[in-house]
Amino acid sequence: MTITTHEAVEASPWTGTERPTTPQGWIRRAEEVAAILEVDAVERDRALLTPHDEVRLLKQAGLVTLLGPAAQGGAGQGWGTAYQVVRRVAEGDGSIGQLLGYHYLWSQLPALFGTAGQAQEIIGTATREGWFFGGAVNPRDADLVAIDTGRDLVFSGRKTFSTGSKVSDVTWLEAAVDGHEAHVFALAPSDHPGITFHDGWDALGQRLTESGSVTVDGVLLPWSAALGWVDKQFVGRTYNTLTLPAIQLVFTNFYLGIAAGGLRTALAYTRERTRPWPYGGDARERAVDEPYILDTYGDLQSKLWAAQALADKAGDALEVLHIDPEGLDPRTRGEAAVLVAAAKQRAIDVGLEIGTRVFEVTGARATASSVGLDRFWRNIRTHSLHDPVAYKRREVGVFALRDEVPEPTWYT
Repeated sequence: MTITTHEAVEASPWTGTERPTTPQGWIRRAEEVAAILEVDAVERDRALLTPHDEVRLLKQAGLVTLLGPAAQGGAGQGWGTAYQVVRRVAEGDGSIGQLLGYHYLWSQLPALFGTAGQAQEIIGTATREGWFFGGAVNPRDADLVAIDTGRDLVFSGRKTFSTGSKVSDVTWLEAAVDGHEAHVFALAPSDHPGITFHDGWDALGQRLTESGSVTVDGVLLPWSAALGWVDKQFVGRTYNTLTLPAIQLVFTNFYLGIAAGGLRTALAYTRERTRPWPYGGDARERAVDEPYILDTYGDLQSKLWAAQALADKAGDALEVLHIDPEGLDPRTRGEAAVLVAAAKQRAIDVGLEIGTRVFEVTGARATASSVGLDRFWRNIRTHSLHDPVAYKRREVGVFALRDEVPEPTWYT
């Protein structure tokens, strides 16, 4: 597969520095990336430009190949580190945190879904070349159709969403094939002439995720590119066995990153600019001494810490399954999925609450567009509609009340 990548033009901010070698080192690197992104996050959110520079920054930082094997030039880190990195990057820019999180899932899809040979070849090549992944996968849309021509498959159709589209080097295509029950996933160059990414993404939030629609017309790929298929028979793992809990926890972590970024931004604003209320009868000189402000921030920070702890617990459970997928059974998988469902609903709730209540403790002037406090609520509100959180609460309720784990689906 010939891939045209977006070459780095500007010098890397990390030129001359040592590459991280530990999970904590990579988390600190993600925090450095977030600090760079945060500087002009408000302006970039308004401009709605394709985030080529932002993805280039992720590549320069080495975050794109975080999960890649060390022997191929990757960082050789585990999913536990990846979840934390996504969370940190999302603190600086929720859209870029989402792009990175989706990339991690798509970059490891061969290991989660394909054969051992496919995993070794695709992940190794992607790591050496520094590919950034996108995906034209949306289960609620009509399937793309892949026509079997003998040695090849010809993909055609349309998807409403294709996150990462124009900033990706490669894109996963998912399709139904006549005569086969299992779906086919195959990797194509994002600049393939048969793939057209449309400029229709202008959502309330997560505005730089390049999640517009895509048209696929006559993209020919060999049967050997179909993940998990051998001699036109599917022999890999079922797609939703481990892939879906992993991506749902990616969602959870960039929600938490957005929430943390919103709270941190509000705290800084209150320290520096919020004025005390002069009619409370106690004539306080500083807003940071106002009892109701302290109460609100204490409440929000406590809820955020609790949600982060639950997400970390879910991450620990999934990390075990990532390390030893052969030990996967329906009960173990289901218990991990329940933890992810619980963590996701807590992350959404605290994120939306932070996104609205911070205005109560920053003041009327904090509603100025130049401050950009609204983007944190907009970002979580937009993506949290990806699939209804009520069904996550139901999964946890069924487990708590009936001791039943959820069946694998395209969203669980």
